[in-house]
Amino acid sequence: MAAKKNLMTESGKKELEKELKYLIDVRRPEIIKQIQEAREQGDLSENADYDAAKNFQAQIESRIKEIQNILNNTKIIKEEKSSGSNEKKVHVGATVTIKDYSDGESHTYKIVGPIESDPSQNKISNECPLAKCIMGKKVGEESYVKGIDHPYKVKVVDITN
Repeated sequence: MAAKKNLMTESGKKELEKELKYLIDVRRPEIIKQIQEAREQGDLSENADYDAAKNFQAQIESRIKEIQNILNNTKIIKEEKSSGSNEKKVHVGATVTIKDYSDGESHTYKIVGPIESDPSQNKISNECPLAKCIMGKKVGEESYVKGIDHPYKVKVVDITN
């Protein structure tokens, strides 16, 4: 059975590649140096610096392997570009401002693949209920967010690529 592909935008892939390069080129050598310095302190059985450095090394190596696995199984989601403002539709890679009628507030989100999703940075997955309900919508169009406990109505206010 083939491994499930990780859907990701091109910009998200570049961010992961950047993190991988940093971990391999900067963090890995730093931790190797810390381990060597801790070894030079003598008895490793009671050396807290050595234990901490080895634990951190394991975390770094685990993250490197995780990123490599993600990148090896990535399928790039095409980030569509719309030309005229009347033609713009909500798509993966777009930054969308919506009006949420349930609280009367406007919110801005970037629509990304599931791996890139980070609600704390206003990046939402194209698979989440909000993104699903506004995909393909134009500025001014309304939709109901469904598939959640309390459905609510939203309006697309702005779309930028």
